[in-house]
Amino acid sequence: MAHMHFHTVAAIIIGMLLGITIGVGAFTFVYARGGSYLTNNPHACANCHIMNEQYDGWVKSSHRHVATCNDCHTPHNIVGKYATKVLNGFFHSYAFTTGNFHVPIRITERNRRITEEACRHCHKDLVAQIDRPQSGTSPLPCLQCHLGEGHMELANVGGVPQKGTNQ
Repeated sequence: MAHMHFHTVAAIIIGMLLGITIGVGAFTFVYARGGSYLTNNPHACANCHIMNEQYDGWVKSSHRHVATCNDCHTPHNIVGKYATKVLNGFFHSYAFTTGNFHVPIRITERNRRITEEACRHCHKDLVAQIDRPQSGTSPLPCLQCHLGEGHMELANVGGVPQKGTNQ
């Protein structure tokens, strides 16, 4: 009888811990407007005040008429897009909850590569002409010359660290 009692108590404790975890997770998801991040609506990116400058820059840019945040900041395939959204969502939540992030906000190396690929995807005809092999040199990153593209006025704020720099 005591053995059965232990299992009942353990099940209740596990159930309570699971319920609390799910409840806190659901509350956080709703409070942080988590569902909006599953859309292509650029307003979702401005849910967090730290992204207001990026959003305002995009609104003023020429890309506003042809691309949303996801077009430039997620891979152009469904698995890559949502895997990136999940990873970024987790790490953004962690950084903002702990307060451990750089101001002004900076793009990670992984997300810089994704953005570079997005430039090359949408502008493939132009890029093909520019990237013609020249004696074994590597193609220049689009963001090296077009740093503020998409977020116009942020070009000099240090928002996109270049490969090999300690910005």
